[in-house]
Amino acid sequence: MTLVERAPTQEYRQYLPADTVVQYLSPAGESMSSEARYPRPDDARLVDMYRNMVLGRRFDQQATALTKQGRLAVYPSSRGQEACQVAAAMSMQPSDWMFPTYRDSVALATRGVKPVQILSMLAGDWHCGYDPAAHRSAPQCTPLATQLLHAAGLAYGESRKGNPTIAVAFCGDGATSEGDFHEALNFAAVFKAPVVFLVQNNGFAISVPLARQTVAPSLAHKGIGYGIGSEQVDGNDPVAMLAVMDEAARFVRAGNGPVIVEAHTYRIDAHTNADDATRYRDAAEVEQWLQRDPLLRLEAYLRGKGMIDDGYVADLTAEAEAQAAALRDGMNADRPTDPLDLFRHVFAEPTPQLREQQAQVQAELAAEIEEN
Repeated sequence: MTLVERAPTQEYRQYLPADTVVQYLSPAGESMSSEARYPRPDDARLVDMYRNMVLGRRFDQQATALTKQGRLAVYPSSRGQEACQVAAAMSMQPSDWMFPTYRDSVALATRGVKPVQILSMLAGDWHCGYDPAAHRSAPQCTPLATQLLHAAGLAYGESRKGNPTIAVAFCGDGATSEGDFHEALNFAAVFKAPVVFLVQNNGFAISVPLARQTVAPSLAHKGIGYGIGSEQVDGNDPVAMLAVMDEAARFVRAGNGPVIVEAHTYRIDAHTNADDATRYRDAAEVEQWLQRDPLLRLEAYLRGKGMIDDGYVADLTAEAEAQAAALRDGMNADRPTDPLDLFRHVFAEPTPQLREQQAQVQAELAAEIEEN
C-alpha cells in the first residue's frame, strides 16, 4: 500500500503492502528504472547514511571481537542489517522515541548513543548503560516483542498530550509470533497511536526459519487484520529503506495511526557469538546474501553518482578505525564495581534473608581490607 491519507473505506485492499518489495537499487548498486513508489532521498542525505552505515559496521565488528576477548558476555551481530537500522534512526526527529531490541545497537549508535554505553549492559552492568530519557531511546529489549507494547503506550500518551512525538519500534520475524506483538498492533490501531512497527525479517528466529513462523504472503500482510497501513521493502537496499521509513514516519506523525513495515534482510552472522549457524543453514545461502551487501550496494551507487571517491572512503575508514580503537579502550578499562550493588534495588524493603546475606558480604570485604 502507498502510505497516503485515504478516505475511510471497508475495502481491505487499502491496507495491503506492495505486491513486490519496494526496491530502488539493484544488488550491484545500480539505480533501477521502475517508477519510484515514494520520494527518493536526496544524494547528500544518502552520503550521511553511508557514513552511519560504515561506522555502524565497524562498531559491530569490534563488538563481536570483544566477545572473543572476554569483554562482552554475548553480542548479537547486526551485520547485513545496517540499512534497516540506520534508515529507521535517520527517519526520526529528536523528540521521537526509539524502542530497540538487543540486535539494534547500530540504530542506537546512529541515534547518538556512545558505543561504550551501548555495550555496558552486555558487559555485565546491572543497568542500562545510557540514559533513556536523554536519548529518548528505551533500553534494548531481550524478551521478544515486549517493547512493542511500551512503544504503543508511550506513543498514545504523547498523542493524548498533543505532542508531535512518534515511536519507532523494532522487532524481528520471530517476535511476530508473540502475543505481545498482536496486542501492541491492535492497541495502536484502535487508539491510532503514532507508531512505526519495523519488522526486520532476517530469515531466522535463532534457528527457526520463517517458513515455521508463518504461511502469510508476507509479515507486512499482518497489518490487514488490524486495519493499519503496511509495506514491505528490500531491507538491503539503503535508498528504498530510507524512502519507506521517511514516508512511514510522516504518515503516522500526520495522525493516520500506526503502520507496519517489513524489511526483507538477512542476518549474515550467527544469532549471537554463542550460536552455531552452520547447524541450520548452509554457506551457499549466506553467500547469496553477501552479494546483496547493503553497504557495498550504497557505496557503488554513490560512487556512480560522483558523491564519494577513494579519498572520502579512506578518510571515513580511518574515522571508523579511530572509533573502534576508542571502543576497545573504553571496554578494556576497568569499571568501578561495588559488590553491595547485589543487594540494592532488589526489594523496596529488604527481607531478613537479604539483610543477612548483605552483612556476610560486608564482613568478608572488611576482612579482606584488614588482610591487605
